[in-house]
Amino acid sequence: MSLLESINDFRGLYGLSEAGLNDLCSEIRKKILDVTLQNGGHLSSSLGAVELSVALLRIFNPDVDKLIFDVGHQSYAYKLLTKRLDRFDTLRREGGLAGFPRMDESPYDFFTTGHSSTSISAALGYAKARDLRKESHEVIAVTGDGALLNGVSFEALNSMSNIKSKVIIVLNDNNMSINARVGGMASHLAKLSVSPTYRKLKDYIKSQCAPIDNEKSANSTLARIKRIKMKLKSLLLPTNVFEELNISYWGPFDGHNVRELEEVFRLARDYDEPLLIHVMTRKGKGFKETEENPSFFHGISPGTKLSDALKKNDAGDSWSSAMAESLCRAAEEDPMLTVCTAAMKDGTKLDQFAKKYPERFFDAGIAEEHMLVYAAGLAAAGMHPAVCIYSTFLQRAMDQAMHDICLPKLPVLLGIDRAGLVGEDGETHHGVLDTAWLRALPNMTVAAPRDVVDLEFFVREWRARRIPMAIRYPRGKAVKSIAAGGIPRKAAPWEAAEVLRRGNGLCLIGVGSTVELALSAADRLLEMGAEATVVDLRFIKPIDFRLLLPLLAEHERVITAEEGSLTGGVGEAIAARMKEEGLAASISCVGVPDRFISHAARAEQWKQCGLSVDNIIELAGFKK
Repeated sequence: MSLLESINDFRGLYGLSEAGLNDLCSEIRKKILDVTLQNGGHLSSSLGAVELSVALLRIFNPDVDKLIFDVGHQSYAYKLLTKRLDRFDTLRREGGLAGFPRMDESPYDFFTTGHSSTSISAALGYAKARDLRKESHEVIAVTGDGALLNGVSFEALNSMSNIKSKVIIVLNDNNMSINARVGGMASHLAKLSVSPTYRKLKDYIKSQCAPIDNEKSANSTLARIKRIKMKLKSLLLPTNVFEELNISYWGPFDGHNVRELEEVFRLARDYDEPLLIHVMTRKGKGFKETEENPSFFHGISPGTKLSDALKKNDAGDSWSSAMAESLCRAAEEDPMLTVCTAAMKDGTKLDQFAKKYPERFFDAGIAEEHMLVYAAGLAAAGMHPAVCIYSTFLQRAMDQAMHDICLPKLPVLLGIDRAGLVGEDGETHHGVLDTAWLRALPNMTVAAPRDVVDLEFFVREWRARRIPMAIRYPRGKAVKSIAAGGIPRKAAPWEAAEVLRRGNGLCLIGVGSTVELALSAADRLLEMGAEATVVDLRFIKPIDFRLLLPLLAEHERVITAEEGSLTGGVGEAIAARMKEEGLAASISCVGVPDRFISHAARAEQWKQCGLSVDNIIELAGFKK
């Protein structure tokens, strides 16, 4: 039996020696590595937070205290030590553990997270509820240095002095978010992390933590803490933004030294004011490959090997790469074209654009709202800004898309990456809601290419037309060309749907990623003796009803398929218009139902949503 198995959960941590703690941390890292390489997930961040998680659970009791992890990229060790060791092999698999904290998964997950920068706000809510209910437990928010750059974190920090409830913030600083962090706060944290003044403070705090035999009362501990507070104030030579916000700053501390962290956390328990503990960790800690390639191993696919980091990037055929290459070509012709992203340079494959046009590439960090207003400002000043952003993160900037882009009709292009179901990251990361709310925005044009030919056409036309526009593209491999009926591929006209096959009786309508599904279903139906019409909608807004209405009038049955929410989706819009026009055809809409789709392989999620050839054939009235 391994040491990890023998301790079973956090209660088994208390009796371990220093050597035992070191051995345990090594076992936890190996377990995280093995499972994450097999199942996929967020590896580097969790490897860096092992000692931090162990120290937290040796000082704070999650049966009473509330530990809230930001995002959850760093929570794998915590999951292992909170009664989920026996299920950890199911991480991110259908029906297994989620890759992020989930309140419905464990009583030790105190907040459901997926998007960054929520932990401090949630902790403040927990703390205020504790105080109002006259309870006495501790509330700890574990946040990252990348998450701290987001406006939500700043708003929470600003509120702490007004709320007047004690929260312990543990800032896990590994000098990165996904890529290297950016901005003024990043520079500020870097200065704090190397300041000799704060290193002197660390030594002073440690000396004050030493036991004193003749001090028996709790008041003596509090008195020592107050002396530390006074000393801290006197030592603050560099400006410290946290102290300016009336949040005591302690640090920096070695995030891989369990004993040092324990001393500080024990002291923090007895402190009666809000404080931030600055902990320095190394992303990817424990393995040469992950330490040297932390960005590569930030989030990995199932079946990854450690040696994969040394291979040439073979993702050049992805939709993300196709969009990035299209923008690179456009930038060659257009000196006004700029590109923005929010801490997702690698994820959106913009590294080559950044290298080729560094003065026209902007990484806003985890600050989606700011990024969209910034892009709107560029557009208002005559530039041609394109924003590459995951659909799930665009949700954070709905107001900016409406108020700052669509209302003044500014020509910002939203390249919506991961539009649709994304697989093992699960509910918080699916990009299935943007269609519904973007369709509601006046002045917004929304398109979904079935292949790279249409993607490049949409980018060219956006530049020419100077309009607010969104282009949705899914996770995965981009098809170069899907021609209509053997005719050489040429993009259809602007705002036009396209008939790819002519049939009778049944009309299949796809959009973007579901066009191939409609074509595959038509192939199967043809084998069964039925000829189906296949339409690529191309434009989600406006929908080309000039082509659709006469076409649908000729058919008895219509099936729409979309990789997005059925509520507010294109199928709903087409069904409503057919009813309004009095068309006799029946219609079935296939897509994401009105529920959250849990983590699983993307193919399994498609099947759950009825996005399969078998389901379409059944809806068409044929036996499988």
